[in-house]
Amino acid sequence: MKRLSGITLLISLLTTAAAFGNSSNFSTGPVFSEFGAHAPVPEVSIAPTHMFKVAFDVATSAKPGQANEGFDSLARFINMHVANGSKLDNIQLALVVHGTATLDVIKHSAYKQKKGSENPSQALVSALLKHNVKVVVCGQSSAANNVTPAMLIEGVEMDLSAMTAHARLSEQGFSVNPF
Repeated sequence: MKRLSGITLLISLLTTAAAFGNSSNFSTGPVFSEFGAHAPVPEVSIAPTHMFKVAFDVATSAKPGQANEGFDSLARFINMHVANGSKLDNIQLALVVHGTATLDVIKHSAYKQKKGSENPSQALVSALLKHNVKVVVCGQSSAANNVTPAMLIEGVEMDLSAMTAHARLSEQGFSVNPF
């Protein structure tokens, strides 16, 4: 029985590795050169006229010393869609930040006071803002984490709550990315 379990585990691991393929197929660009790695899918193209309005919700903080992976999803969304035919001007993204991710949208100086180091997510957040991604932080999570508007990375907005931000974005025609 133990041998059968071991074989089953091995097959499961090999199948999982095959499903994800070779991570060397992933690269950044064409919009973000340091963020948003994606794999080419040459069989799929996106009509250049297709409009995207998508909100992302991130409530989990970054791993220590790393940029927030949830934030990187927006760079990946932009890179992979532009690489497959979308026009950058036809992609409108919003990032709603709350929970423990709240500290990932504060300036280096404020982050250093709270965590003892510079904010590893600041460059990514600034790059997203530069490419017209709307970044909104939850006021309730900010209050819980003693974060004031003056502590936010320039361009990050604060709303009453993450729920409020999502309601407003929905009214503006944004869908919510389910991952």
